Amino acid sequence: MSPMLFYGVPEGCSFGSIVALEWSGLPYRLCRVEMPEIVSSEDYKRINMVGETPSLLLEDGRAISESMAILHHIGARTIGNGLGFAQGSADFDRLNQMLAFLNTTFFQAFGPLWYAIEHPLEPQQKQALTAYGIAAVEKAHHTLERLLDDREWLLGNGPSLADAYFVGIARWNDFHKVVDRRQFPGLHRLYECMQQQPAVRFAHAIEHRQEAKSSGGFRGEVDLAEALGLLKQAA
Repeated sequence: MSPMLFYGVPEGCSFGSIVALEWSGLPYRLCRVEMPEIVSSEDYKRINMVGETPSLLLEDGRAISESMAILHHIGARTIGNGLGFAQGSADFDRLNQMLAFLNTTFFQAFGPLWYAIEHPLEPQQKQALTAYGIAAVEKAHHTLERLLDDREWLLGNGPSLADAYFVGIARWNDFHKVVDRRQFPGLHRLYECMQQQPAVRFAHAIEHRQEAKSSGGFRGEVDLAEALGLLKQAA
């Protein structure tokens, strides 16, 4: 059984894990998880008890959750191609630091904006939450622009797991329209460059159920019922 990534739609942060898997060349399959209906179902909680995406079901039936854990798992299996690095090395520390920033500050900055959209609130509450989110997103972009420091890629030497995760989160600004990314030349250049990556185009096509051409090890898509059947067989 090839590893299977459970990805959330719409606009799931699991987008970055799809890009990373495409870049890795590792064989994998995909399982679509609609949010919030399916992701919070008891069926899906057999895969991920927290009820979140992404999750990665491995060949031996083990499941890994959380983007950072999944990305580092992919990196550990592809050391030598620039995606991941040996733990304890300076490159690993740089990657881990960048992923941690993206997973906390950059990701969480959009949290108030998503909450304001997805939950019923009084007008004053919604206004205050939206204002807080806008300020957080603007600050996160300023900080990430400084961290990029005029490099072509987040780690400088070529596309890495950090760039894959970045593009899945950065696109949320296209939905919320908080900042004009052109105010941040480095991030704007990186984001536009990532849009031309075949792996990113593939992930977009998969999410929107369009014709998707893999440049990696994609082995097809299965539904949740079939995935649960495979999990039972592996047990």
